[in-house]
Formats: sequence, structure tokens, C-alpha cells
Amino acid sequence: MSLSINIRQMNDVSVMDVTGRITLGDDARTLRDMLLTMPKEGHKKILLNLAEAAYIDSSGLGVLVSGFASMTNQGGQLKLLNLTKRVRDLLLITKLFTVFEVFDDEELALRSFAEVAVQAPGAVA
Repeated sequence: MSLSINIRQMNDVSVMDVTGRITLGDDARTLRDMLLTMPKEGHKKILLNLAEAAYIDSSGLGVLVSGFASMTNQGGQLKLLNLTKRVRDLLLITKLFTVFEVFDDEELALRSFAEVAVQAPGAVA
């Protein structure tokens, strides 16, 4: 099953619904390219919905990490939604679970973007 990505706008958050396998080759490259170009096109808040991501290999993990770094460096945010048990376990084993903000509820995830925007620079949380 090849990777398919559907993007939908929820206010100022771009929700990327990922279906399939994020593995070495075209699939990982497709996701990487999208995560690199979206902030350049003004999409600074990305919620990556992995509910239908059947499998992620080490190349796919690399894409998530580089996408996170790229978004952060460009003043954006990348958060993860609806991890499958397999993907959640993989992130826990690799200790990447602590890098990402991970949500099981889309509404809470969307609100988390707004909460960050409300905080003033230099404000103490």
C-alpha cells in the first residue's frame, strides 16, 4: 500500500491525514517534501494524523524528526495525532516520544496550537 496524504484546513492548522506506510523510498520522500514545502507556503501549524499509518520504518522516523526540526527552525509547529500502537511503541523505544507533542484527540490537538499562540513572548507558563 503506497502512502497517501490528504490535507485539510482547520482554521490556521493544516491537518495531514496520512494513510499507508512511511518507508524508505518514494513514500518517505513524499512526506519529507511536503513537510519541507508547507512552511514555505505559509503553513506553520501542522498536525500529522497517523491513525491510518500502518507502518513506519527508520527512514520514516527520520522524516518525522527532520520535519519537526525544519518546522521548528522556520517558526512553525509539528504535532502528532492518533498514533497506532505500533508507531507509539516505536517512538517510545527510540525515545522520540519525548520530542513530539502527541495527541489522541483532534480537538485537544487543535486547541493546543491556539494556546501556544496566546502566550506572550517572555511570559512564564
